[in-house]
Amino acid sequence: MERKSLKQMIFMIILGAMIGTLIGELITLLLPTGVVKEFFLRSAAISLGPGTLDLRLLSITFGFTIKFNIVGFIGIGIAFYFLRWY
Repeated sequence: MERKSLKQMIFMIILGAMIGTLIGELITLLLPTGVVKEFFLRSAAISLGPGTLDLRLLSITFGFTIKFNIVGFIGIGIAFYFLRWY
């Protein structure tokens, strides 16, 4: 069994989270209002920013937000499962 590089693992985690979160958001569009929809809508957001770099001639503002929902975490688990076979 070959050892996976750190880059591959990080890529698979991010890809799994992105696909899972996207699927979770699509599921919430299809479901009627109720407890199940509220379960899928529940999410956690991690943000950094905004930070500004002012160079007198040029000013750049940095910032990002990562948003996970329940299906995003399931997507990370599926990505780890596929990482075993990739």
